[in-house]
Amino acid sequence: MSEKKETMSRVSKKKSDQKKRSKSTKNKKQASKPIFKKVILMAIALLAAIFIGGAGLFVYYASSAPELTEEDITGSISSDILDDKGNVIYTLGGQKRDVVTEDQVPQVLKDAIVSIEDQRFYKHNGIDPIRIAGAALANVTNGFASQGGSTITQQLIKLSVFSTDEADQTLKRKAQEAWLALKLERQYSKEQILTFYINKVYMSDNNYGMSTASDYYYGKELINLTLPEAAMLAGLPQSPNTYNPKTYPDKAKERRDLVLDMMVENNKLSAEDAKKTKSISVEENLVNRTEEQSNELVFDSYLKEVILEVEEKTNLDPHTAGLTIQTNLNMDAQKRLFDILNSDEYVNFPDQNLQAAVSMVDAKTGQLKAMGGGRNQEVQLGTNRAAEMNRSVGSAIKPLSTYGPAIEYLNYSTYQQIVDEPYEYNTGGSLYNYDRKYLGPISMRKAIIDSRNVPAAKTLQEVGYADATSFLKNVGIDPSKWNNEVGLVESNAIGGEITPIELSAAFAAFSNGGMYTEPYTVSTVTLQNGEEIDLTPESKQSMKDSTAYMITDILKDTVNSGSNQNLVPIEGVPQAGKTGTTNYTDEEKVKYNIPNDGAPDSWFNGYSSNYSIAVWVGYDKKFEDGNFLSTSSQQLPRKIYRSLMSYVSQSVENTDWKKPSSVVEVAIEAGSNPAKLPGPNTPTDKIVKELFVKGTQPTSVSSTFGEKLKAPSGLTAKYDKEKEEIAIKWDKYDPSNKTDSVSYILTVAGQTFETSDLSYIVQNPSEGKTDITLSVKIKDKIGPKATTSLTIPPKKEEKDSSSADGSSQSSEESSVESSVESTLESSLESSEPENSSESSSESKDESASQNSIKSSSSSESLKNPVSKPTTKKDSVSKEE
Repeated sequence: MSEKKETMSRVSKKKSDQKKRSKSTKNKKQASKPIFKKVILMAIALLAAIFIGGAGLFVYYASSAPELTEEDITGSISSDILDDKGNVIYTLGGQKRDVVTEDQVPQVLKDAIVSIEDQRFYKHNGIDPIRIAGAALANVTNGFASQGGSTITQQLIKLSVFSTDEADQTLKRKAQEAWLALKLERQYSKEQILTFYINKVYMSDNNYGMSTASDYYYGKELINLTLPEAAMLAGLPQSPNTYNPKTYPDKAKERRDLVLDMMVENNKLSAEDAKKTKSISVEENLVNRTEEQSNELVFDSYLKEVILEVEEKTNLDPHTAGLTIQTNLNMDAQKRLFDILNSDEYVNFPDQNLQAAVSMVDAKTGQLKAMGGGRNQEVQLGTNRAAEMNRSVGSAIKPLSTYGPAIEYLNYSTYQQIVDEPYEYNTGGSLYNYDRKYLGPISMRKAIIDSRNVPAAKTLQEVGYADATSFLKNVGIDPSKWNNEVGLVESNAIGGEITPIELSAAFAAFSNGGMYTEPYTVSTVTLQNGEEIDLTPESKQSMKDSTAYMITDILKDTVNSGSNQNLVPIEGVPQAGKTGTTNYTDEEKVKYNIPNDGAPDSWFNGYSSNYSIAVWVGYDKKFEDGNFLSTSSQQLPRKIYRSLMSYVSQSVENTDWKKPSSVVEVAIEAGSNPAKLPGPNTPTDKIVKELFVKGTQPTSVSSTFGEKLKAPSGLTAKYDKEKEEIAIKWDKYDPSNKTDSVSYILTVAGQTFETSDLSYIVQNPSEGKTDITLSVKIKDKIGPKATTSLTIPPKKEEKDSSSADGSSQSSEESSVESSVESTLESSLESSEPENSSESSSESKDESASQNSIKSSSSSESLKNPVSKPTTKKDSVSKEE
């Protein structure tokens, strides 16, 4: 019984446990249902809130949308471009738009446009939810505005009311654009909207509307377009300048072929027809420019910069805003520049492929007066090399990156000595001069004039990259993006990427006493309501006036040295300038069969007190066969510069630069280091004049060629009757070089003695007047004489002498001494230091006299300045 009960108890317990577990599971399931429902409800509520919030935000943004008129959709107001004299030279926008009606648009063009821009154009009501969803997904993945969801209707709204710039594609703008698109679709038919779009879009080269473009590119009416032509025009609006078939045929073909593929996808073209059409060149049927278009090309590069400048500084579209744009263009200079670059009347170019770029700025104001973006340009608003080119300027950078900063921050003089010697870059590799030679110590002036590379590299290291960078930025050049955004490196002492516009403006600061003005094409913009916007930039002191003048002084010498003196100087026009040449590497010369003297780029920036002109010459594709500059072609920038500068200088006053008070010019001895003033005997050909920042000029005098000697002072002579001798004394001579040994050349009554003492005794002098001279001798050079004289009384008989009293004798002795001192004083007052040439001549005379006397004087007497008394007879016997 007990076992049975126990078994039943275990079974009962098991069932009880199962029941509990079942109940627990059921409770959990029942509990999870409310939680899931809550999540669903919360998600729905969140979506509802987002929708309501989004709808509310859309309504809020849409309520502030601008009014849309038919005039906005169909028309635009042109802008007038004025030259510096106020003459209208170009009307931008309106006159370059030919409007067509719906029946003048061929079906093939409609199919092409819809296929590439908006395949559901005929199905949506202004906005395309499917397209928007796809764009939203792309934006989440790649960032907002990475892909557009705009329909053709929305694009028309952008072109008519809003900006097409990516930066303006905000959520508010998108909402307003969508709202206006919905309104537009209710007001106009699809065909009308498509025609509006066709008349509105920009088609490159200042052409608006596809009808205008059809005439410009193909010389035909829109209705007569062929399939490849229609596909080409349909693809242009996305990026008109990039896909211009005249400028970039390769990119234009890619875009046209994509349009053909989209037409196949949209069932508007068979794959076979698309394939056949792709084989046709995009350049087929393109027409040449008209005479009017050719005239417009004269200032095309300048016009392109005007448009960009207005857009950047005002956020207005000069094509449609109805502006009056006052430019700084000197039309006469621009026409001459165009002729110089596009004819052989002024400069002989070796071939049609050689390119050039020129920028001319007013040195005082920074105004861009003329610009050449290239040679043989075929399209409007094409490549402007003066503003867009990224090529090294070679040695033309040296005054900007190296020597200008050295004067500015280190107070270098134009004479600063720099050793031209073998040089290794810190990163490895040797730096050579153009002639593979080294000149040893040379002045900074010589280093710039002869364009030595090693001194430039060494000077940049002395200046330091930080100061060099500051100097460059102060004249509008930012080197932070150079060398893969590393900034300045050693090689920037001899090269760096600067556009012609930037270069001409930077050198203008040298001309203008250090004042820099950002170069600009537009002075004012006047709106339709008469409001005037002043776009003149402020000038700033970019460097000290001493730096500007000293660099200019050196570059004046550069213009008048070497081959420059045959290519650059213009009579009556003071000028300064610097050449620049880049080089191929040894490997490139071998690989592309380039001769040793071949170069890829040649530059010249010259300036007067009025204008600064930068010129570049080279080939766009510098590695193609034959595309290198020969030695003669490297001279072209200077010839182009001279042709333009000589023309524009005819109508202005050409003044020389005035030395500021911060600069002093000093004559110094060439070769001295540090700089020293010339010594008295420094040869004329060893004296040079150099410029120093005031307060840093040298004060010490060079003794390399000996000092200028003076007459010794304190010369006195006394006659002692009793001893029958003359006692001569003088002051010690103090040479400027304390280590120099000094001796004295004494001449008494024609007899010459040399001694290093300060006194001398002459015994038994002859009666009568005795002349005495004394000169200083240092390093075989004899200085001017100090002179005096005295009279030796006749000798009396011994008996007369014994009968004379002492007072009488004393009186006579006193009279002789007084006579000597009086004569000496008179002689010294009239004795002036002689110049170096006179001193040198006198030295030769004195030397000859000295040798003559030495031959007739006892050597003992020369060694012992105090001689024993001798008679005249004894002296004669000894000589015999």
